Amino acid sequence: MRTMMEKRYYYKVAFLLVILMQTVMAQGQTLTLDECRQLALKNNKTLQTARMQQDIAEDARKIARTQYLPKVDASGMYMHTFKEISLLSDDQKALFNNLGTTARAGIEQSLPSIIGELMEKNIITPLQAQGLSEFYASHADAFSGILNGVGSQVTDAFHTDTRNLWAGSITVNQPVFLGGRISALNRIADINQKIAASQVDAGEQTITLGVDKAYWLVVSLRHKQALADKYCDLVRQLSADVHKMVVAGVATKANELSVNVRVNEAEMTQTQVGNGLTLARMALCQLCGLPIDSDIHLADETLKELPQTAVDATDTKTREEMALYNRPEIKMLENATDIASEGVKIAKADYLPTVLLTAGYTITNPNLYNGFSRKFGGDFNVGVMFRMPLWNWNETKYKVHSAKAMRNIANMELADAKEMIRLQVNQNSFKLTEANKQLATAKKNIASADENLRAATLGFKEGVMTSTNVLEAQTAWLNAQTQKIDAEINLKLTQSELEKTLGILK
Repeated sequence: MRTMMEKRYYYKVAFLLVILMQTVMAQGQTLTLDECRQLALKNNKTLQTARMQQDIAEDARKIARTQYLPKVDASGMYMHTFKEISLLSDDQKALFNNLGTTARAGIEQSLPSIIGELMEKNIITPLQAQGLSEFYASHADAFSGILNGVGSQVTDAFHTDTRNLWAGSITVNQPVFLGGRISALNRIADINQKIAASQVDAGEQTITLGVDKAYWLVVSLRHKQALADKYCDLVRQLSADVHKMVVAGVATKANELSVNVRVNEAEMTQTQVGNGLTLARMALCQLCGLPIDSDIHLADETLKELPQTAVDATDTKTREEMALYNRPEIKMLENATDIASEGVKIAKADYLPTVLLTAGYTITNPNLYNGFSRKFGGDFNVGVMFRMPLWNWNETKYKVHSAKAMRNIANMELADAKEMIRLQVNQNSFKLTEANKQLATAKKNIASADENLRAATLGFKEGVMTSTNVLEAQTAWLNAQTQKIDAEINLKLTQSELEKTLGILK
C-alpha cells in the first residue's frame, strides 16, 4: 500500500516538474549582456573561420620547421623503347660477326707469297710447302667458322637489351645553407601565427561591440515601449476628461479633436516602437546564433534605472599607450612590418651561395654495374651540391629594392594607424565625458518635467489651465523621459566603444 502511494507521489512530482518546465520555456529565455556576448562568440561563422585560419597558421609554422630536416624521396620508372642501346656500331658488329671470313680472305691472299718466301730462304722444302697448302685448304672452312663464332660471341656479349628499362632510387637531401631563407621563412611563419591570433581577437571585439549595440537597442526600445504605453494612457485619460467637459458644455469640440489627434499619434508611436522592438530582438538573436523567432528577454530591459559604471579616471595619455599596446590592429600592422623586414632578408639571400648534402641508392634493370645483365643491381651515392649566383641581370637587386619599398610602406601604414588610434582615443574620451554630462542633465530635466506635468494636470482639473497646457506638459514629459533613456543607452554604448578603442573589450 505504501509503495503504491509513493509511486503516485513521484508521478505527481514528475508531472508538476514537466508543467513547470513548460511554463518556464513558454515564458522565454532571459539573457544577460555577457551571455549574449558568449553566444555570439561561440556561434559566429566569421569568427569560426578566423579560428580555422589560426589553425592553418599553426600548421604552416610546423611546415616551416620541417625545412630544417632532411627530405627522403623515392622514385621509380619503367620505360619501353623500340631500339636498344648499342655499345658497338653496325660496322663493328659486321667485323666481329665475319671475323673468320675476313681472316680467311687475308690468309688466302698472303699465304702463297709467304710460302714462296719460306722456300726461297730454304726454311721449308717444296714438298713441305705443298703439304702446308694442302693442310690449309682442308682446314680453311673450319678455321673460318671458328673465328666467325668467336666474333659472334663478342657481338652477343655487347648486346644490352635495354628496350625494357626498370629503374628506382631513394634520395636523401639535407640543406646546409640556403642564404638564410629557411630561418626567414620560419620567422614569417611564427609572425603569421601571431597575425591569425590577432585577427581572432579583433573579430571577437568587433562582434562583442555589435552585440552590445544590438543588446542596448533592445533595452532602449523596451523602455521606450513602456514609456509609449504610459504616455498613451495619459493622453487617453486627458481625452476622456475633455470629452466629459464637452458633454458638460465647458469645453469645445475643437479641444476634444486636438486631444484625439494626440491619442492617435501616441497609438501610432506604440505600434512603431513595438515593431521596432520585434525587429531588434530578431537582429540580436541572429547575432547570438539563435533562431530569429526565439522568445528571449534581456535582464536589463525591465530595470527602471540602468546600472552605470563608474567614470574611468584614466588620463588620455595613458589611454593612448593602452590602446597602442592592446589593439590587435596595431599588433597585426607591427607583424606585417616584421614580415616585410624578413622579405628583405629573403631577397638578399639570392646574393649568397646555397649548399646541399645529398645521398641515395639507385637500382636498375638491366644491371648497369654487371654488363647489362637482366637482373636488378644498384649502388649507393653521396655528394655535395653547391650553387653560387654570378650574374642575373640585376634581378636580385630589383627584388631587394622592391622588398625594401614594401617594408617602408608597412612602416608608414603602422605610423598612420597609430595616429588614427590616438585620435579615436581622444574622440571616445570626449564622447564619454559628454555622455555622462548628458545623462546628468537628462535626470535633472526629468524632475522638472514631472513637476510641470503634475502642476498642469492639477491646474486643468481645477479649471485654471487648458487641455493645450496639459498636452504641452505631457509632450515635455515624454521628451524628457526619452532623452533620459537615450542618454543612458548612449553612455553604455560610448563605454563599449571606448573599451574597443583601447583594445580591452571582452
